[in-house]
Amino acid sequence: MAALSTEVKAFIVQSLACYETPVKVIELVKAEYGIDVSRQQVSQYTPGNAMAAKLSQKWIDLFNATRKRFQNEIADIPIANKAYRLRVLDRMATNAEKMKNYGMTSQLIEQAAKEMGDAYTNKHKFEHSGPNGGAIQTITMSKEEYKSARQEMMEDDDC
Repeated sequence: MAALSTEVKAFIVQSLACYETPVKVIELVKAEYGIDVSRQQVSQYTPGNAMAAKLSQKWIDLFNATRKRFQNEIADIPIANKAYRLRVLDRMATNAEKMKNYGMTSQLIEQAAKEMGDAYTNKHKFEHSGPNGGAIQTITMSKEEYKSARQEMMEDDDC
């Protein structure tokens, strides 16, 4: 195993902190620095891993700071932005249509529509207001009044 420069070590630590797999980190190091590293070398820079028992505090601090920033600044990731996702879907739909792949085009259009309607989020839209945005009218009834009103509604029901 070749000794790694501080720059490569920092790159490995930061990649691991951003949830990259060791195999992916190996590919990234090869592409970025032209260096072949082993899975064992990469695993030495994951705090909590048995192979990282001798990892210096400097790298642990860098890992933790990078992980915290990664989790808090998700908006910096382009695909986390709705406008970016829609632009990519638009490009894909245009290319699919040029290739006369209409099935793919319709799927991409459907996905874009779902994206616009927040189908991929856990947001729920409720209207908690009365007519014209006013307060919802509430009344207090006795049991007998309720039964009478219910009976009246059942009689008026056309079903």
